[in-house]
Amino acid sequence: MKIYTKRGDDGDTELFGGARLPKYSPRIEAYGSVDELNAHLGVVVAALDRPCDEDIATVLETAQRRLFEVGADLATPAAEDGSTPSAIARLSAEQPREVEDAIDACEAELPTLRAFILPSGMPAATALHVARGVCRRAERRVAELAAEEAVNEHVFVYLNRLSDLLFVLARTVNARADVGEAEWNPRAEGKDT
Repeated sequence: MKIYTKRGDDGDTELFGGARLPKYSPRIEAYGSVDELNAHLGVVVAALDRPCDEDIATVLETAQRRLFEVGADLATPAAEDGSTPSAIARLSAEQPREVEDAIDACEAELPTLRAFILPSGMPAATALHVARGVCRRAERRVAELAAEEAVNEHVFVYLNRLSDLLFVLARTVNARADVGEAEWNPRAEGKDT
């Protein structure tokens, strides 16, 4: 099978099941943002300090697999009768709970957050902050799609929890490397120190 099919040369792309949509449609924007997020997570995994952060790599690799499920879910609209192809794994309430468990585990080793922090620190931590921003955009794109068509509600919840996890993981990477968090202090802005 060749990587190029030439079927998208006219500005359309094919969904699972054969329907075609313009590449700028909300559905394509939604799963395209999820795909971009997945690539950013790959960058983070490559930047992690192994073996120190092996557990974080495992969490992120699981998230990458889940994001493929999210993308497949978004690329496969339900039929008018509500049915979906059985080959597509739809997210359920279980996947967001997995993310919540990972957040709880990380927060157990972190100091309490008392201020907003700037995206900074170790390269893997800053890459996690970039991924968090991309995750938030994916969430917005899914919300835009949901304004027009039915979307699996668990996709919203999963992406929302995942952005929280990416924030906590960035803090964890910095804490393990003994790199302090740069706090945002709006009162100090513009003052000489």
